Amino acid sequence: MRLILVRHPAPQVSSGICYGSSDVAVAHHEREKVRTSLRHRLPPHIPVYTSPLLRCLDLAQQLAEDLSASALHLDTRLAEMDFGTWEMRPWHTIPRTEIDAWAADLAHYRPGGGENVLGMATRLQAFQHDLLREQHGVAILICHAGTIRLLTALQARLSLEETALLAASSAHKIDYGTTTVINF
Repeated sequence: MRLILVRHPAPQVSSGICYGSSDVAVAHHEREKVRTSLRHRLPPHIPVYTSPLLRCLDLAQQLAEDLSASALHLDTRLAEMDFGTWEMRPWHTIPRTEIDAWAADLAHYRPGGGENVLGMATRLQAFQHDLLREQHGVAILICHAGTIRLLTALQARLSLEETALLAASSAHKIDYGTTTVINF
């Protein structure tokens, strides 16, 4: 199975804000820019899976229509990590001791009391198993940078804890609206 992972367009949120699982919108022109760049490069008549967060869902609905997708599936397991009380706060206002505690325990620490990377890896592994059972040749996933990092890290077939650490320590920048292709 080939997965075409698409990071959502740039959200309408100020730079330097932690927005993880917050449901922030995308400007119309940003969505259209990404949609235009993708609709002629992606294969038609295949399923589209999306995070239910608005910044992904809007693009997924448009692409599914453009590509005459065989189905559009919303899956909460594709959502970005929940940063708890850090959500919608400027990163520079989060106490340095909390950032350091997260850096010291990337897999288990719960930023802002929210979700940890290991928990996110667990839900994405469950999504991956369910998706593989459906036996699609190709599928498109509209999701988030953290989701893409973890799905890519799952390819290494490490333990979930090692997968979480690999993804969390990845310095790979994933630009808005770009694609990453992985094969299972």
